Amino acid sequence: MNGEDNLSRLKRLKTKANKLPKTPGVYIMRNKSGDIIYIGKAKALKNRVTQYFGAGNQHPEKVRKMVSNVEDFDFVLCESEFEALILENSLIKQNQPKYNILLKDDKGYHYIMITGDKWRRITASKDTADRRAKYIGPYYSSLVVKDTVDETVRTFKLPDCNRSFDKPSKPCLNFHIGRCDAPCRGKIPLSEYNETVDSAIAFIKGGFSADILDELRERMQAASDNLNFEYAAKLRDRINAINKLREKQRVVMCAYPSQDVFASVSSSGSVGVGVLVFRNSRLTDKKVFFFDGEYDKGELYGEFLRRYYDGEKDIPKRILLDAPADDGELISEWLSSLSGRKAELLVPERGEQKKLVEMCRGNVAENMAQRVGRTGERTSILSLLKDMFGLKATPEVIEAFDISNTGGQENVAGMVVFSGGKPERGSYRRFKIKGFSGQDDYRSMAEVLDRRFSEYEKGTDKGFSRLPDLILLDGAAGQISAVLPVMEAHGIDLPVFGMVKDGKHKTRAIATTGDDIEIKGNRAVFGFITEIQDEVHRFAISYHRKKRSERMLGSQLLEIPGVGEKTLKALIKHFKTVSAVKAASYEELCEVKGVTKTAARNIREHFEDK
Repeated sequence: MNGEDNLSRLKRLKTKANKLPKTPGVYIMRNKSGDIIYIGKAKALKNRVTQYFGAGNQHPEKVRKMVSNVEDFDFVLCESEFEALILENSLIKQNQPKYNILLKDDKGYHYIMITGDKWRRITASKDTADRRAKYIGPYYSSLVVKDTVDETVRTFKLPDCNRSFDKPSKPCLNFHIGRCDAPCRGKIPLSEYNETVDSAIAFIKGGFSADILDELRERMQAASDNLNFEYAAKLRDRINAINKLREKQRVVMCAYPSQDVFASVSSSGSVGVGVLVFRNSRLTDKKVFFFDGEYDKGELYGEFLRRYYDGEKDIPKRILLDAPADDGELISEWLSSLSGRKAELLVPERGEQKKLVEMCRGNVAENMAQRVGRTGERTSILSLLKDMFGLKATPEVIEAFDISNTGGQENVAGMVVFSGGKPERGSYRRFKIKGFSGQDDYRSMAEVLDRRFSEYEKGTDKGFSRLPDLILLDGAAGQISAVLPVMEAHGIDLPVFGMVKDGKHKTRAIATTGDDIEIKGNRAVFGFITEIQDEVHRFAISYHRKKRSERMLGSQLLEIPGVGEKTLKALIKHFKTVSAVKAASYEELCEVKGVTKTAARNIREHFEDK
């Protein structure tokens, strides 16, 4: 195989792939060293594997890189697609291929520890090394563990110190401010203390369940009946504290006892997948995973969910996603077989469940924003644009164009640039339409895009030296149709959409060559597109007004004695703009070839009289 070029390699691999049967199975891609670099499963091996090696395939960047390193592949036939999925998971776990999604936990797990001491304590722990202790977890988030421990200790007024409680001692500040019952005083029996710890453990496991509150009410009533009013008052305060905390935490509770919520955000060539874990109707953990490369959401979830739940014992009945997963029914069947009960993949479209997905997306966006150095809101919006417009990559750089004229006169255009979701004013550009006279927005837009891409090919203007990830035109399908031939002529393949306005000149939808994409339903995207459309309109019309003002000023110059068409042209050639002529001194006017001293004096007197 030495010296084999890329086309020959792809042809050889495709020839081999064409010999595969159209049956379920697993395919194993290897590099020149024989190392496994990717493992996948297929319902029909031949159809799936040949796609990798077809000429002109528009694969995502990650897939192109993988294919460029494939020297050979193996395969294993299976009885069913479900059997192939099980085998694929097993092989990936064993081989950890470079191009598969691998969930590497570099932060470690976190636990809530109940110590094995006589007077048990509840605390956070990074491991399970103490064999005498009992643990609740694992959790991915250390913050969740810390907050849960703090919340529980405060609610049940448990100690967070290292004191010995076998001998009475003077209590610390926490007792005096009502945050601890201070068993150090020697006034709380061990049995009562252990009851409190048991209630706290039940609270951690069960959250705000009615059973916990009912039990506390029963114990409060029993204490009261036994005339133990001090203990009854403690239980009453504990019930009130739990109810108050329940109201505070209601925003992170859901109607279903057990479910996981997934959402993802793409930015700067990477993707973040977030998980909100709800157990006993309460948010108990949050996880975020990051991967290099851009992914189609369906493909991403189809592979990610299998890695995430492989070997997991705690699989909920409901799994919410912000987009459907590839092989969703197959994954549901697999999850059901792992958990022993039905597990559903759902994409909510409204209500509380939709809000939970948006909450998850917001969390991922904030984490991604910290990585790429921008606000979480802009990160989320750009990722939403990728999904809504069906883009291959997150639109980090967006160029928008608008035409402005008055009855065909002073026909100009403006180009604005948004980078990372923010205006990049140093890259804004203006165009004066030169190819024709009169009003024709379609021809104007085509000319502007032609000149923009010609400048890119020249490479002399820094503002034109890169191509955007997305082009937006002020207009509908007609503007798109006008510029597509121009882009084809330049060999430019970029996504182009129109910004459609309603009868009140407000952004309504996004135009395509097919059906319009309605964006009013998503406030964040709608606001962002409106911001772009307003900005490009402002920029274009300000240039148009300037040119119109100069034309009117030029007409004034022709009314001045001694200034004719030739003199006006000489003045404009020298000063570039009519405004500069107006501001020029008598001496500066006299320096212009073709301008007489009389004409120069008349010009100055004309404008000084204004």
